[in-house]
This record gives sequence, C-alpha cells and structure tokens, in this order.
Amino acid sequence: MRQWTVDAFAAAPFRGNPACVVEPFEAWPEDAWMQALAKENNQAETAFLLKTDRPDRFSLRWFTPGMEVPLCGHATLGSAHVLFAELGVDAEALTFDSRSGPLIVRRSADGYELDFPADPPRRTDVPAGLAEALGVTPVEVWAGAYLIAVLDTAATVRGLDPDIAALHRIAGEATGGRGNIVVAALSDDPAFDVVDRFFAPGSGVAEDPATGSAHCILAPLYTDKLGRAELRFLQAFPGRGGEISTAMRGERVLLRGQAVTVIESRLRL
Repeated sequence: MRQWTVDAFAAAPFRGNPACVVEPFEAWPEDAWMQALAKENNQAETAFLLKTDRPDRFSLRWFTPGMEVPLCGHATLGSAHVLFAELGVDAEALTFDSRSGPLIVRRSADGYELDFPADPPRRTDVPAGLAEALGVTPVEVWAGAYLIAVLDTAATVRGLDPDIAALHRIAGEATGGRGNIVVAALSDDPAFDVVDRFFAPGSGVAEDPATGSAHCILAPLYTDKLGRAELRFLQAFPGRGGEISTAMRGERVLLRGQAVTVIESRLRL
C-alpha cells in the first residue's frame, strides 16, 4: 500500500502544508487504524480515500494526529494532486464525498481549484481574555466555525506568540466549536490582499501552515470588506507559509493553489 506526502498550497517543496495521502481503499479500514496511522505520520492531516463505482468520485476522510475532522482543504488538495499527478486519473474534475458534502476539485492553468462551502462569519464582541491570550487587542472579532480576530497590521499577525491553551478555551466558548482561531490583517505585501495565521489546538494542531477551511470564512469576510470577489491570501506560518487565492461564487468559495509531491512511501501493514 502506497502513501504520498504532498506539500499543498505550495509551488515548491517545504512550503505550504504537508498532508499524507493513502492509496485509495476498496473498503474502509477500522477507524482506530486510520487514527493510529495519522498519529504515526504526525502531519496536520492524513487523508483516506475510498473508491466508488466511478473513476472520478471518491469518499474522503481526514484525520489529524488526534482526531477525525469534518473539513480539510489542504488534504483535499493533496488528495486530488495524488489522483491526478501520481495515479494518472483521467478526468476533468474529481468529486469527493465528505462529512461536509460533495467537494469538487478541478485542474487549472496554475494548479488546482477546490469548490468548498463558504462560511460567512458574524460580528461578535471581543471575548474576555482574548487580548491577553493573543498579546494584542483585536480590531474586530468575528465567528464562524472558527473565531476570527482581525488585527491592526500584517506585522502584528506575523509577530504573534500567543497562549495556545488559552486560545483553545476562549475560541471554543465563543463559537461553540472545537476551539480554533484565525488571525488576519490587510497585507503589507502587494502580492497579497490579506495575511493570516491559524491556531488550531481544538484539532490537535498548535498552528497549521496552510488551511483551506479557514479561508472558507476569510473569503466572504474580506470580500465584503474589500468589495472584490477574488482575493489573494498569504498564510504566514513561520518558516513555511501557504498561498491561497479565493473567489466567491454565491454560497460557495473557490480555493486555488498548487501542490508538490515530496515523498512516496510504502506502508508495510
């Protein structure tokens, strides 16, 4: 059984967000086995694919080292890249059936385009303790599946060294979700519109390098703020970072990015 490690939302190795993608199964293995492999891989996500009666359609599940999650953008991109680039699937688009509904990925001139559900956030009060946990006072706070803290500058976003445990508690109470938080500000680099970071202790990851699901919330928020349907985001994870372009399409958001295979391995299981 083969497995690939793919750097997603990256144009070169050792950028973006690594995801492990396992060769498609004929039947699902036990959940405990998938969780154990995800823990062994120790990447933000391990993606598991199940074949269907159509060569362009697969069931897809994602596991962090600590849990199964309902939506993951970079491991979906990594899965599509493996199917197209490594396994030679000949299709105009791939459909992935997931806990978040059908997700469609198409090849594009510059990489891949993911069709995901948008998650427009609602404005909310600054939760008690958030400024202390971040080390800065947010300009605005919004809530979707994750808490969103809008900061004053991109330099502030890059320089954060937050209290992760406190963020987990505060974000969980504010959203009723797992306790993850995105921080964002307008970019100081003309190549991008917005700079952001994603702290995900509620998913078992202190900080994630490039996160599609976070941009399902950021895209509608900044589309409204900037008055443009298409935006360019830099997720400024220290030492790596990911580049994600978005385009709003009604209740859906298109996430665009590249992917690079860095490892092909064989599981002796």
